[in-house]
Amino acid sequence: MDPVLEKKDEALVPPESAAPPAPQKPKKKKKKKIVSWVILAVVLGGIAFGMYKLLAPKEEAGQVITDMVQYGSITSTVQGSGITKPKNSETITLTTTGTVADVYVTEGQQVTAGTPLFTIDSETARDAVEKARKDANGYQKQLDALYKDIAGLNLTPAYGGKLLDVVKLTAGDTISKDQVVAKLVDDSTLRLKQYYSYAYADSIKVGQSANVSVPALMSSGIAGRVDAVHMVERISAEGSKLFEVEVTLQNPGTLTADMEASAVITVGGETVYPYESAKLEYNRSTDLKSTVNGTVISSSLLNYMEVTPGQVLVKIDGEDSENEIFSLEQSLATAQKDLETAQKNLANCSAVAPIDGTVIGLAISPGDEVAANTTVISIADTTTVIIDATVDERNISYVQQGMMVDLDQWGTPYTGMVESVSLSSKVENGVASYPMVISVDNIDGSMMTGSNVTYSLIASENDNCLLLPIQAVKSVPMEDGTTGSVVFVKADSKPENAIELTVPVEEVPEGFYAVPVETGISDNYNVEIISGVEEGTEVFTTVQKENSWY
Repeated sequence: MDPVLEKKDEALVPPESAAPPAPQKPKKKKKKKIVSWVILAVVLGGIAFGMYKLLAPKEEAGQVITDMVQYGSITSTVQGSGITKPKNSETITLTTTGTVADVYVTEGQQVTAGTPLFTIDSETARDAVEKARKDANGYQKQLDALYKDIAGLNLTPAYGGKLLDVVKLTAGDTISKDQVVAKLVDDSTLRLKQYYSYAYADSIKVGQSANVSVPALMSSGIAGRVDAVHMVERISAEGSKLFEVEVTLQNPGTLTADMEASAVITVGGETVYPYESAKLEYNRSTDLKSTVNGTVISSSLLNYMEVTPGQVLVKIDGEDSENEIFSLEQSLATAQKDLETAQKNLANCSAVAPIDGTVIGLAISPGDEVAANTTVISIADTTTVIIDATVDERNISYVQQGMMVDLDQWGTPYTGMVESVSLSSKVENGVASYPMVISVDNIDGSMMTGSNVTYSLIASENDNCLLLPIQAVKSVPMEDGTTGSVVFVKADSKPENAIELTVPVEEVPEGFYAVPVETGISDNYNVEIISGVEEGTEVFTTVQKENSWY
């Protein structure tokens, strides 16, 4: 064999022990094709978009809408709906148990004030009245006594005299009710009790003169007077029957109680002596004591001090007594309220109509056992019907009491009147509304109560005023921090009354200037312009935009 051919065959068929050939890399030719197509698509898309932008009509920024200030008429109305109800109605509710004895009316019956309605037998109601009355009377008595005691915060003597057995008091000391602080004696007059024989029983009379002798003073010429005669029967050690005579004498300033003295009385020229001498007594003697519990503020008590009626001797801080008074006053008020309720409940057991009207609810029949807190009858005066309505903040300043209101109840027209308007607003969702009450004469009873009714009220109107659409008037913040109304006037140059806004209004185009205006009434579409612009002025309203195409 040719050696050359053998080498070729070895090259073509590798031996089994030789390694397998390495994997070949993908060919780049195909990838280059894909990239080329992508680039081509992008280029063609850009060309197409450019042609569209070049040839397609351009999107408009929006059409500016303006309006002219012009004269016209405007009416502002208040509208809404509400539920009718009687202006005056009363219900009778029993808060006690009882048995229905009689019922004198039927549902739907017309009654006048004072018409008997029913009677109910209730022992519970009678007992409640009696208990409440006793409680109220008891608290009143306690309070009256405490009022009298509290007057003693300034401790004063009831009559003039002299102080004895004084208790020393200093500021800050505690003093108790009924604590004796001194003895008050009236020593301007002294009293002497003498016993005389019954032999002179008919001879010694009240008003007779007596001559009093006081051995301690070696005096026997003090004038006295028979002040009282007591026909008692005292038997002396010698067996004589004696009666008592009280002699009074003015104190010349040297007499005091417990001095021995005798009173001699002249009867028909005969001198009558007492059975025995006796001791002088003060004409009046009283313990001076506190009428309250408290703390001493000041004291001027001194033994043997002469005092006059009403003179303040001790000042007391009666905080405890004042607190007790307050507590009793509260208890009395509660008891009186309980008594009123109990009396009303008892009266309701024999009830009469409280008002003229129609019986619109009757829940009892003879023989029924009535539980406490049961509403047994309702009476309504439907001759006048009212509707609760509201007025928005835009119209509240124009609505006045007495204005006429058009009403409609299920197709039947009525005429009402504004009875009242409240100036206290209720705000919901940022909008203020004001309560208004509409009243309707319903003498014939044709308007149903408890039913829906619509109302319409002309709050204000103007037949010849400058008008603009509501959208043309913008609410903007002013330099002083308030909010004002402006319109944007179209002009070649800035008008003299134009202002600069602190916050610009969006979409207002060039050539329009903010001019402040005063507005009046408005309806759902237009607003009255009182001042700021003249008739024929062109103002900006809004920008009307077309939908964009994508």
